[in-house]
Amino acid sequence: AIAHGEGRPEFKSAGDLAMLQANGQVAMRFITNAGAVASHYPANPNGAEQGVTSLCNADGRVTILMPHPERTIAGTVGSFWPKANGEKTPWFRMFENARHWTR
Repeated sequence: AIAHGEGRPEFKSAGDLAMLQANGQVAMRFITNAGAVASHYPANPNGAEQGVTSLCNADGRVTILMPHPERTIAGTVGSFWPKANGEKTPWFRMFENARHWTR
Protein backbone atom coordinates (compact mmCIF):
# COMPACT_ATOMS: atom_id res chain seq x y z
CA ALA A 1 0.00 0.00 0.00
CA ILE A 2 1.42 3.37 -0.98
CA ALA A 3 -0.22 6.46 0.43
CA HIS A 4 2.46 9.05 -0.14
CA GLY A 5 4.97 10.37 -2.55
CA GLU A 6 6.10 13.18 -0.33
CA GLY A 7 7.43 13.22 3.20
CA ARG A 8 11.01 12.29 2.46
CA PRO A 9 13.71 13.64 4.75
CA GLU A 10 15.70 16.57 3.45
CA PHE A 11 19.14 17.29 4.83
CA LYS A 12 20.79 20.70 4.72
CA SER A 13 24.12 19.08 3.91
CA ALA A 14 25.57 15.67 3.18
CA GLY A 15 27.34 16.00 6.51
CA ASP A 16 24.02 15.97 8.37
CA LEU A 17 23.06 12.56 7.01
CA ALA A 18 26.59 11.26 7.57
CA MET A 19 26.44 12.41 11.21
CA LEU A 20 23.08 10.69 11.77
CA GLN A 21 24.46 7.49 10.26
CA ALA A 22 27.63 7.64 12.36
CA ASN A 23 25.54 8.13 15.51
CA GLY A 24 23.28 5.18 14.67
CA GLN A 25 20.24 7.44 14.32
CA VAL A 26 19.01 6.08 10.97
CA ALA A 27 16.38 3.69 12.31
CA MET A 28 14.89 2.37 9.06
CA ARG A 29 15.44 2.46 5.32
CA PHE A 30 13.42 1.40 2.33
CA ILE A 31 14.94 -1.78 0.94
CA THR A 32 14.51 -3.88 -2.18
CA ASN A 33 13.28 -7.48 -2.19
CA ALA A 34 16.95 -8.48 -2.23
CA GLY A 35 17.66 -6.51 0.97
CA ALA A 36 19.64 -3.69 -0.66
CA VAL A 37 18.94 -0.03 0.11
CA ALA A 38 16.24 1.11 -2.31
CA SER A 39 16.74 4.30 -4.25
CA HIS A 40 13.83 4.23 -6.70
CA TYR A 41 10.10 3.62 -6.90
CA PRO A 42 8.35 1.35 -6.03
CA ALA A 43 10.62 0.12 -3.21
CA ASN A 44 11.41 3.74 -2.30
CA PRO A 45 8.09 5.47 -3.07
CA ASN A 46 9.18 9.01 -2.23
CA GLY A 47 12.78 8.94 -3.47
CA ALA A 48 14.27 9.34 0.01
CA GLU A 49 18.03 9.84 -0.05
CA GLN A 50 19.82 6.55 0.72
CA GLY A 51 16.39 5.06 1.41
CA VAL A 52 16.13 6.82 4.78
CA THR A 53 12.60 6.50 6.07
CA SER A 54 13.03 6.75 9.83
CA LEU A 55 15.29 8.62 12.23
CA CYS A 56 15.63 8.59 16.00
CA ASN A 57 16.98 11.05 18.52
CA ALA A 58 20.43 10.63 20.09
CA ASP A 59 19.28 8.37 22.94
CA GLY A 60 16.94 6.32 20.72
CA ARG A 61 13.75 6.99 22.69
CA VAL A 62 12.01 9.06 20.00
CA THR A 63 11.61 7.80 16.45
CA ILE A 64 10.01 9.52 13.48
CA LEU A 65 9.06 7.66 10.32
CA MET A 66 7.29 8.24 7.06
CA PRO A 67 5.78 4.86 6.20
CA HIS A 68 2.39 4.25 7.70
CA PRO A 69 2.69 0.82 9.34
CA GLU A 70 -0.65 1.30 11.08
CA ARG A 71 -2.28 1.16 7.65
CA THR A 72 -0.74 -2.16 6.66
CA ILE A 73 -0.85 -4.43 9.71
CA ALA A 74 -3.58 -6.64 8.20
CA GLY A 75 -2.48 -8.87 5.34
CA THR A 76 -5.81 -8.34 3.63
CA VAL A 77 -4.92 -4.73 2.73
CA GLY A 78 -2.37 -5.85 0.15
CA SER A 79 -2.93 -7.10 -3.35
CA PHE A 80 -1.48 -10.52 -2.52
CA TRP A 81 -1.21 -12.13 0.88
CA PRO A 82 -0.90 -15.92 1.14
CA LYS A 83 -3.19 -17.40 3.80
CA ALA A 84 -0.20 -19.33 5.16
CA ASN A 85 1.27 -16.00 6.34
CA GLY A 86 -1.55 -15.49 8.84
CA GLU A 87 -3.62 -12.36 9.27
CA LYS A 88 -0.89 -9.91 10.34
CA THR A 89 1.95 -8.47 8.28
CA PRO A 90 5.50 -8.10 9.65
CA TRP A 91 4.68 -4.43 10.39
CA PHE A 92 2.50 -5.58 13.29
CA ARG A 93 5.61 -6.73 15.13
CA MET A 94 6.65 -3.09 15.58
CA PHE A 95 3.51 -2.45 17.62
CA GLU A 96 3.98 -5.66 19.61
CA ASN A 97 7.55 -4.62 20.41
CA ALA A 98 6.38 -1.21 21.63
CA ARG A 99 3.74 -2.83 23.82
CA HIS A 100 6.24 -5.26 25.35
CA TRP A 101 8.74 -2.46 25.96
CA THR A 102 6.21 -0.36 27.90
CA ARG A 103 5.25 -3.16 30.31
